[in-house]
Amino acid sequence: MTENILESERSRNDSADRPSLATRAGERVLRIGADRPIRISAGHRLLHHDGKCSRPHGHNYEIAVEVTGALREEGWVVDKGAVTDVIDEWDHRFLVESGDPLIEAFEASGDGDSLVVLDAPPTAEVMAVLLEEELLARLPDTVSDVAVEVAETGELRASHR
Repeated sequence: MTENILESERSRNDSADRPSLATRAGERVLRIGADRPIRISAGHRLLHHDGKCSRPHGHNYEIAVEVTGALREEGWVVDKGAVTDVIDEWDHRFLVESGDPLIEAFEASGDGDSLVVLDAPPTAEVMAVLLEEELLARLPDTVSDVAVEVAETGELRASHR
């Protein structure tokens, strides 16, 4: 009996009229780092802040990403490695806002390649937005949305929604 069910299912799957799996699947969501966040270590400072965050310091950031898109022929929405490659570009780097005098100091010391220069203050909120934009720009056109959550500390978490 099991063989008859399997044969029946196979013949249904082989039907030329049946839409592809990608079409049947519709948009899907891939969550990376939801239970085990992607971790990076990075330094930063908030140039125009009156408090202690104006001093150079670092965090062990925890990042989670949600990618929405069509199921690709490879069987996934996107390769996880394509997502983590973008995030890893900020690992063990120092994040600064454009115009920060530290840029010149890093370059003069020969460490200019350890900087990530942002067009806004390097807060968790800005990091989330910029990572979303960069991922959308680099991921396949089948991706329709990217949401990034950046946890700077156990108390501070910034996300898209």
